[in-house]
Amino acid sequence: MNEQTSVQELIKRNNHNKGKVFADKAVPIVLLLIASVSVLTTIGILFTLLTETVTFFSRVSPIEFLFSKEWAPFSSDPKYGIFSLILGTLKVTAVATIFAVPVGLGASLYLSEYATDRTRRIIKPILEILAGIPTIVYGFFALTFVTPILRDVFPDLGSFNSISPGLVIGVMIIPMITSMSEDAMSSVPESIKEGALGLGATKFELATKVVFPAALSGIIASIVLAISRAIGETMIVSLAAGSTPDSSFSLTGSIQTMTGFIVQVATGDATYGSDIYYSIYAVGFTLFLFTFVMNIISQWITKRFREEY
Repeated sequence: MNEQTSVQELIKRNNHNKGKVFADKAVPIVLLLIASVSVLTTIGILFTLLTETVTFFSRVSPIEFLFSKEWAPFSSDPKYGIFSLILGTLKVTAVATIFAVPVGLGASLYLSEYATDRTRRIIKPILEILAGIPTIVYGFFALTFVTPILRDVFPDLGSFNSISPGLVIGVMIIPMITSMSEDAMSSVPESIKEGALGLGATKFELATKVVFPAALSGIIASIVLAISRAIGETMIVSLAAGSTPDSSFSLTGSIQTMTGFIVQVATGDATYGSDIYYSIYAVGFTLFLFTFVMNIISQWITKRFREEY
């Protein structure tokens, strides 16, 4: 009886060991397949953008696309100069950056160095809610609330302009700047902070002359990523910026951004296979290059200025 029990236990252990060996071999393969999904998706997106963009440039001169200042794809004599779309995108992004960076960094400094635990527990969830608001809600907020207020202050401001969507996009990216910058500042060792205070530094001097420089790589990376997010914003500019390509540097008139044009065409304003249809892929590829370069810059800054303690 004892021998039979021992044999059964050995069989069970053997089966258990086989199961562990199978799991050890199978789990890495499954995880590799899961990790490959993002890579394959990226390859698919790039392939689609490249093939359709090549088709567009087989019909429209790349010289006109890159150097012409007139964008009029729906006219009887179509013009495909992307300069006005790029300029419109940069105008909105500049307004958003000018507004969001000081506010975001100020909030991150406060949360990191001045706020009590109770205050931090209140403010952080509010920032998370702000980050979770759908962008189309931000767009209607810019169009129906922010723009009328700005027009009362600046009568020459048009119903569609660069300032209103820029400010609202700035509000949208504040949580990103604040959260990432606060994390970078909180990672500065307490020994460095205590040393500065021990040498007689005030709280403000500690925040601005010790913590801020020590967390500079994370702060700059957060700003670059936030700018990249602003460049790719779609619904806010589609609703509040207008749909009139403008090659001037004025912020008061209607403009059109790269994402705004893509939305306009994607909603059915162009037939499949037409030059206008393929133009959205060329514009999308240009937008992809902008965001790709911004992400590369962010990674380089993070590695170049990272402080290791």
